[in-house]
Amino acid sequence: MNLAQYVNTFGQAMLMRYGERVHKVAIDAGFTCPNRDGSIGRGGCTFCNNVSFSPNGRKPALIADQIESGRQVIRKRTGAKKYIAYFQAYTNTYADVRELARLYDEALKQPDVIGLDIGTRPDCVPDEVLDLLVDYQQRGFEVWLELGLQSAHDETLAHVNRGHGFAEYEQAVLKARGRGINVCTHLILGLPGESTEHHISSLERVLELGIDGLKFHPLHVVRGTRLANEWRQGEYLPLSMAGYVSDVVELIRRTPEEIVFHRLTGTASPDVLLAPQWCSKKWQVLNAITAALAGQVKRAGLLEDTNARPILHTSSSMACVPV
Repeated sequence: MNLAQYVNTFGQAMLMRYGERVHKVAIDAGFTCPNRDGSIGRGGCTFCNNVSFSPNGRKPALIADQIESGRQVIRKRTGAKKYIAYFQAYTNTYADVRELARLYDEALKQPDVIGLDIGTRPDCVPDEVLDLLVDYQQRGFEVWLELGLQSAHDETLAHVNRGHGFAEYEQAVLKARGRGINVCTHLILGLPGESTEHHISSLERVLELGIDGLKFHPLHVVRGTRLANEWRQGEYLPLSMAGYVSDVVELIRRTPEEIVFHRLTGTASPDVLLAPQWCSKKWQVLNAITAALAGQVKRAGLLEDTNARPILHTSSSMACVPV
C-alpha cells in the first residue's frame, strides 16, 4: 500500500510540480522562542523539549554543513537531488529581518536547494518577514510558512502555555495568504483535555480561513517538560495508537483534496521519549493510517481502477478561502 494513493502528500506534490523527488532538510539555525526568553513567557510550552523535534539538537553546525549531512542521508535513502531547507527548531522568524535574510540566503546558496520551509509561531510573523518570504517566492523559490497552531481552542492553548490564541493565528494566515505565501498549519492531536471533537473543530476552523498544507503530530511526553510531570502524576493520559490513527483518518476524510499533507505523524528520540511508546514507531503508525484509508476506499467500492488515485476528501462545506 502506498500512502500517496489516498493522501495528497508533500512528496507527491513536489514530484508532480518539479518532475523529480524533492525532500526537506531539517536545519537548526540557533533560534530561541519568545515563550522561553521572557518576551512573552518563560519555560515554553508544557510539552516542549525541542531536542525531541530536531535531529540537530541545540548545538547547531553551520547551515551548509547541516544541509550536506542531510543531503548524504536523503540521497542514500531515496536518491533525491533537490532539497528544501526546513528551518525547524524553535521560532525561525524570531530575529531582525536582516539576520533572517542572511540565514535564509545561506541555505539558498546551495545549488540543489530550491526553497524554504520556515517553521514559526503565529505571533512572530511581522509584515517585514512576510515581505521577505514574498521576495524569495517571486525569485522562483518554493516557499512555505509553517505555523504552529497546535489547537484552535484558546482554553487548550492557555493550558499548555502557548502564549498566543487563535486570533494571532487568524491574523497571520490572512496576512500571509493575502501575499500569496503558501501556509502549512501544524496541529497536535492528543493535547490535554481534547477529544476527537476538538480535533475536528480545530481542523474546521483552520480550513475556513484557508490554508495550503497541514501537518499532524501526536502529543509526545518527553523528558524535561512540565507535561512529563503531569503524566507521572496521572494527570495526563496520552492517546492510544488506535485513537490517533482513527482521528487522523477522520481528519483526512474531512480535508479538501488540494490540501498538501506535510506529515501525518512524528517521532521523538528514544533517549527523551517517555510516552506513548508507539510514537517511536513511525512506519508502524503510517502503515496503520494507510491501511485504514485503504479500508475506507474498499468499503466505498472505489478500487475498481487500481491505477486511479481514490478521493477520500470532502470539500463542499470547507472550501479554502481563495488567495
